[in-house]
Amino acid sequence: MAKCLVAQSGGPTSVINATVAGVVKANQLNPIYDTVLGGIHGIEGILNEQFVDLTHMSEEENQILRQTPSSALGSCRYKLKRENVADFKRLFEVMEKHDIRTLFYTGGNDSMDTVAALDEYAKANNIEGFQFVGCPKTVDNDLMVMDHAPGFASAAKFIATTAYQTWMDSTVYTRQDVFILETMGRDAGWLAASACVSGIVDVLVLPELPFDKEAFLAAVKKQLDAKNKCYVVVSEGVRYADGTYLAAGESKNDTFGHAVLGGAGNALKELILDSGISERAKVQDLSNAQRSHASEQSKVDVEESFKLGMSAHMRSVDPKFSGQTVYVRRVEGDTYDVEFDATASSNIANHVRNFPQEWVLPNFAGITEEAHAYFAPLLVGRPDIKFDEKGLPLQVKPYYMR
Repeated sequence: MAKCLVAQSGGPTSVINATVAGVVKANQLNPIYDTVLGGIHGIEGILNEQFVDLTHMSEEENQILRQTPSSALGSCRYKLKRENVADFKRLFEVMEKHDIRTLFYTGGNDSMDTVAALDEYAKANNIEGFQFVGCPKTVDNDLMVMDHAPGFASAAKFIATTAYQTWMDSTVYTRQDVFILETMGRDAGWLAASACVSGIVDVLVLPELPFDKEAFLAAVKKQLDAKNKCYVVVSEGVRYADGTYLAAGESKNDTFGHAVLGGAGNALKELILDSGISERAKVQDLSNAQRSHASEQSKVDVEESFKLGMSAHMRSVDPKFSGQTVYVRRVEGDTYDVEFDATASSNIANHVRNFPQEWVLPNFAGITEEAHAYFAPLLVGRPDIKFDEKGLPLQVKPYYMR
């Protein structure tokens, strides 16, 4: 038997390691491969032959890995460009050298593009004997085809919980108060919208709709006039009608060419203060906390991420299964259930699934009942978290630090 390789790329989530745990556990139960390697720092590390052997991971470590946040194997923002043939040649040389037959790549939109690109290169050059399988994740929930992406539900649960708790804190005084919560979401407003599960959001600002300054201020003033308080949730990627970001950090790009955002909450704060409708406004930017707060994981999210890794491993038994991404599909019915399906990775790469505009209430008033029904089952449950003697959640030591 040959070896398989599992690696992670892009922004981490609190359940991305559960997918790795699923691949490892599946091979222990049904050893398709004699060795399961972990790639350190994604494609970047694979090109440099940086691996760790995960084959004989203990049950205890597998359990703790599932509750460990971020990317335990390390991540990267390395863009595998189709015109850079040297990278493709090098990667296939590395896989051949180490007898690696299958690469399971766990990541978001750009990572699924990597899966598609590697499969395309192999077929275009008549290279046989290799498989490339996508295992999706993203807190942004902006991946096409699937009902939801692993990682989103846990981030949404953390956001809704934080919204409710900070709302409780912000309402204790009799004075006027505007509280602004900023979430991630460069192109899609799923995370910001999830805050509405808390039931306390007064004004919701999403990137799917062009930002109207006067309408926003009117919505805030309406809440202040009615109850002297206003709780605002804004996505980092909000834009004006001309495409200009509301956030202050849009001038920089990451290595994938995406705008590096941050500051939408403060921009709203300045608009409110400058307008004179409130003398106070406070901003809470959730930043990396929303994707790394593993002790607030959704049990549904962890279990689905783990099972997705197992499903990907099982499907790789078929040597023709390549250039595909395994995803979560919701089953129609009165109770929540999902199945795992697969689609060409090219159907996911380079596309964005926006929060449905028909689920957005007018005048920044929140989300519809249909949206609430979508969110409700995803946040259910909490896994049994194991703690150390200090009372902190146990975590595996990152493999890239060993």
